[in-house]
Amino acid sequence: MVRWLKILGAVAVINVIARLLGFGREVIIGYQYGTSFRADSIITAFTIPNFIYLVVGGAITTAFISVQSKLSKDKQTRFRQNIFTLLTIILGALSLVSILFAAFWIDLFFSGMSPEAAELTTKLYQVMAPASLFLVIGMWLSGLWNMEGHYRFTAFSTLLFNGLFLLIGVAFTQALATFSYAIGATIGSLAMALTLYIAWQKKYGPIPMQWKWQANQNELARFIKLSVPILFGGATLQFYFFIQRIFAAQLEEGLIASINYATKMTQFPQAILMTSVTTVIYPLLAKAIGDGQEEKVGRIYQKGVRWLVLLLVPATVYLYVYAEQIIRLIFEYGAFDQLSTARTFPLLQWFAFSMLPLALTTFITRFFYAKEQSYLPVFYSLLSVFGINLVIIVGWLEELGPFAIALGTVVATIVNMVLLCISAYVRYSYTIGRLGYVVFSVAGGFVIWGSSLLLDANDWVMLIGGGLITGVWILAGLRLYR
Repeated sequence: MVRWLKILGAVAVINVIARLLGFGREVIIGYQYGTSFRADSIITAFTIPNFIYLVVGGAITTAFISVQSKLSKDKQTRFRQNIFTLLTIILGALSLVSILFAAFWIDLFFSGMSPEAAELTTKLYQVMAPASLFLVIGMWLSGLWNMEGHYRFTAFSTLLFNGLFLLIGVAFTQALATFSYAIGATIGSLAMALTLYIAWQKKYGPIPMQWKWQANQNELARFIKLSVPILFGGATLQFYFFIQRIFAAQLEEGLIASINYATKMTQFPQAILMTSVTTVIYPLLAKAIGDGQEEKVGRIYQKGVRWLVLLLVPATVYLYVYAEQIIRLIFEYGAFDQLSTARTFPLLQWFAFSMLPLALTTFITRFFYAKEQSYLPVFYSLLSVFGINLVIIVGWLEELGPFAIALGTVVATIVNMVLLCISAYVRYSYTIGRLGYVVFSVAGGFVIWGSSLLLDANDWVMLIGGGLITGVWILAGLRLYR
């Protein structure tokens, strides 16, 4: 147990650095381009490769681990080769099509953009398109390394990607303008995939490209059957982002950037936590379920829910209370002016309430996937994203503007979370445990909110003071409810 806690801690630290680099990239884009159409274009152009990376890569890796962990050694080798071949051919073809027909995809998804913004976005996307191939291959290779217990190395590969993306984007801005970020995304993703593959080749041998369907016919059928619903279920968060940007493109210029900055602030704490936890827990969870250790699985479920509530309820209140100070101190430099802050911080306040439901949805869904029961969470996700979310946005967009986009996300994620909690209890008897930690976390929220009324000082004092109170409350909760 101590060993796993050390690994989890190391992975968390590396992920924090990687996320900081990614977040730093957003801050610098804000500094350079503010909430202009150029910022919109950079963010929008990377939306599709990032969507494919997180959705397709996540689904393939999750399904692969579930199937691979249950195979004998010789079958594992053949199965690994088949999946590598399949990924390379399909994603290579997809990248080529994306480059050739970039204008079609941008116009299809983001038709509300101005002609100037659409033209720039199309050119940037043509440069970024190959990143889809490299990022998905990199994520899949990370899954292989995680199965061998090399969690820190895979976390480092993500750090390498974010580092190069940021470094190239900033270093060549003077010469290449917005295209420096497009080149940074492609080179960073290529470096990530090559690093993971070359290291695997040195330690375990090459992964030759060859297709032998008959050798793994049953396993490939299981893989496809599992990965397709996971793809739709895992796309939940990215579908939210896609829909947010589609509707924001129909409103005033710069709102895509404002929504992006606001959602990045809410993603940051939960992304660090969820990446660190799922990187270590999911392979263990799949093995425990494969071995029939249901009691152990139930304990993992309770502990994960408890940690997420203790961490994210106080964090949600902190973000809501200090949203204006956070946006002003982090982003309000260069082209990101007071108007940009005034436009962005209220969106952050709304989106803050989606942090916990999104994190719990991601966590609980993993248990269904590990049991190869993916259809129910997929149904809930599609219902939430394309049902509740869209109904709220379409119904209130004219009246609330961009806040309708945030409201749709918040309500839909809460409904999704509640449905999954109920289903996990009904189907598998997984409970969230005693509610003392929930009461403690909610009480912490009131303490953080109340203390903010007393911290009438400059922005730094308020943020640091509120942050200390939030941190102490979280640590106390983790100590009391281990």
